[in-house]
Amino acid sequence: MPHDHHDDCCSHGHHDHNQDGDDVGPNDNLFPYIDRPNVVALNATAPGSSVIKPWHERRDEVVFLESDTDEQLIIRVPFNGSVKLRTLLLKTGPGDQMAEKVFLYANAPSLDFTDAQDRTPTQEFEVPVSSDVCEYPVKAAKFSSLSSVTIFIPSNRGADTTKIFYIGFLGHWTQRKENPMITVYEAQANLADHEKIQGTDGNFSTTQS
Repeated sequence: MPHDHHDDCCSHGHHDHNQDGDDVGPNDNLFPYIDRPNVVALNATAPGSSVIKPWHERRDEVVFLESDTDEQLIIRVPFNGSVKLRTLLLKTGPGDQMAEKVFLYANAPSLDFTDAQDRTPTQEFEVPVSSDVCEYPVKAAKFSSLSSVTIFIPSNRGADTTKIFYIGFLGHWTQRKENPMITVYEAQANLADHEKIQGTDGNFSTTQS
């Protein structure tokens, strides 16, 4: 499978920002639209939502997510709406605890480690050696109607565990359309389609003698 390579990282240099300052982040930052209470991390020592941080905390290293029994991690991230993803943002490390590769899966909300071994990722990235927030542009056509995205980190640089400090996303959000309720009205009752009322013998005449 072809890999996407990144020799360096860019945390925000070419994005349009809101007028309130850099701490607000890019206008297409999807942080407000992540269903944070339902973010799930597998093989982790902390909740997955701990690294879904606002833009101004993206470089923070006090709060992090660390793998538990080995170097592998899965983080399932649901959205409150339909998302067209443009970029994954990731800060990992330090040293040998830095992720080596990242696999992304579109709309795979129940993916586990067994599934990840057998299923081809929607897109795969190699992680550069950097302590900054790295950007990973995705193939828009493959991430154009997301309700969730799942991140699988299969390996690191040789340590027993992997550390993640920040996960973010850039893209476009729209409100998810609910399926309309369809009600079928019967224009005229067909007695043949209805059960007879006991005791009437099918005679519905109300004429009195």
